[in-house]
Amino acid sequence: MPNTETVRRQRAIGGALGVAVLAFALFYHFFPQALHVHPTQNTARTPLRGQPSVMGFDQRPQAAPQAVASEIDAGPPIMLAPASVIAARHREKSADIVLPAQKTPDSPELAALLDRGDKALAADRLVGGRDSASALYAAALKQKADSQRALAGMDEVRGRLAAGIEQDIALGDAEAAREGLGALKSLPSSSAMAAPLQQKLAVLDKVRPLLGKAAAQLQDGKASQPRGDSALDTYREVLTLDPENAVAEQGIITVQRNVLDKALAAVAQNDFPGADAALAEAATIAPESQALQDTRGRIEGMRRQSATAMLAQARSALDAGDLTLAEQLATKAQQVSPDLAGIDDFNERLTNARLYASYKPGQVFADRFLDTNGQAPAMVVVPTGKFTMGSPDGEAGHDANESPAHEVQIAKGFAMARSTVTIGQFRDFVRASGYVPQSQSLGGGSVYDEQSGGLRDDASVTWQDDYAGKPGQDRLPVINVSWNDARAYAEWLSQRTGKKYRLPSEAEFEYALRAGSTSRFWWGDGTPSSRVENLTGGNDRSGSGRRWSNAFNGYRDGYWGPAPVMSFTPNPFGLYDMGGNVSEWVADCWHDNYIRAPRTGEAWVNPGCGRRVIRGGSWGSAPDMVRSAYRQGATADLRNARVGFRVVREL
Repeated sequence: MPNTETVRRQRAIGGALGVAVLAFALFYHFFPQALHVHPTQNTARTPLRGQPSVMGFDQRPQAAPQAVASEIDAGPPIMLAPASVIAARHREKSADIVLPAQKTPDSPELAALLDRGDKALAADRLVGGRDSASALYAAALKQKADSQRALAGMDEVRGRLAAGIEQDIALGDAEAAREGLGALKSLPSSSAMAAPLQQKLAVLDKVRPLLGKAAAQLQDGKASQPRGDSALDTYREVLTLDPENAVAEQGIITVQRNVLDKALAAVAQNDFPGADAALAEAATIAPESQALQDTRGRIEGMRRQSATAMLAQARSALDAGDLTLAEQLATKAQQVSPDLAGIDDFNERLTNARLYASYKPGQVFADRFLDTNGQAPAMVVVPTGKFTMGSPDGEAGHDANESPAHEVQIAKGFAMARSTVTIGQFRDFVRASGYVPQSQSLGGGSVYDEQSGGLRDDASVTWQDDYAGKPGQDRLPVINVSWNDARAYAEWLSQRTGKKYRLPSEAEFEYALRAGSTSRFWWGDGTPSSRVENLTGGNDRSGSGRRWSNAFNGYRDGYWGPAPVMSFTPNPFGLYDMGGNVSEWVADCWHDNYIRAPRTGEAWVNPGCGRRVIRGGSWGSAPDMVRSAYRQGATADLRNARVGFRVVREL
């Protein structure tokens, strides 16, 4: 039978450091008043059940039942406490021990023997010699089998031995546990205690080599991979054998931390897919661990920070005009953080930059001149889209030159002047450029003749006059300008602003005129219910009381002749006077129909063509000539009191 002093020395080799670290914690736990700490609950302890209070190993004051402390499970880990403390805890958690009634008091000689046993117990000399507590209590029981002190003392010895064995098993010290188990088995009535400890020791014998294997796998970098030969697999095998094995539980935590470290390392390299994969793997190891939640939070913060920085770089690239790089950076930022704040606004900016040169559909702007004071006409950004150009055969007023109706895609945004060019704007062009309009170089144009009610040629009229041949106001649309004059004005704007100005294509004009509508006119199919355009109204009258012979019945706009630009309602695209006031030159050559016409917004031009297209209705057009699909052709040098123009600016 081993001496308890030898056993204690063996345990001290492996446990001295842990006991030293825990000494203060235990002292604080059991004697907080000595450190001037006052717990909120009474810290008095209950006496050992079934044990006389006079025994030397428990001389603490008795506590009333209602004052018993409720901190049995409080304090440091119980398996790292001394064996006497562990044994006391087990007794407190177990049922009361019922000792046989003692028939006669202990003799003085027996009491002296029991006092020696109590001293040996207090000195932790449990087994191993004639002066050990177990030997002395056994001798007392031989003299008096019903001695309660002897029975309680022997029970305490068994309890302390069992507690020490449990402690050895918990710490993985199989040799010490086996030695203690042999000592326990040598005591009477110990089989009930020894049997479960024997089973635990057998499990320890199985798991010890597995724990060593797991430690080696960790050392070799096989924390969680490869599957089937990793520390994680081995620790799980240990827990299958011993579900409460603390070393394996801690090992699994270590493995998870190893995987979480890989996730953080991946983030440091901006490898967020790798980090996500590592987090997913860590979640399969211990899904509810605090370490996993903390690391997820850290990575999410790093993810947002990285994505925000990339989005800022994308904005800088967009501002610099590098749309390809801006899109690449924004795409990567969204991959890193799908719900990144500001990504929707950026994507809208990118779309606008690609389609509208960073403007927005419906936005109004005016380019300033580069070399002098002044600015180009106010422009409105027209959105991209598609529409059916031309008119169906069944539409009232349909003409064969409007066929075949065909779909046109406006894939690139453009800006169109909000109104036709005015006399004042055209005058600025003539003065600054020295250009001689064809109404002056070729002589004349046309004017309205009140006596006949129609237009007549007039060799003296110029672009500076109104429809009646009188000096025109600056806000009136310029008329009696040829296609050549209109193109010259657009080229001058390009030179002055550094931007590309031109006449609109026929497809662009009809698309902008319709503004999303499919009806005969942009406002509907019949007479407008409000003053939308300067049209031939049935209720309009000339200065001498003339009426239109073919007009919109019941309509009155108050003008006979052109009105100052923007006097009426804009269409849904924000453009004024598209269907009335004056008809307008566009860039295309005249074609008798739309066979082989472009399906895009580009102008349909043949080199050297002499006839150009005029679109939109005017103040003197019959209702059928105001339809959105209506078109007519004229020579490029035509000057007419019903025809003006507006410009387009490429984006």
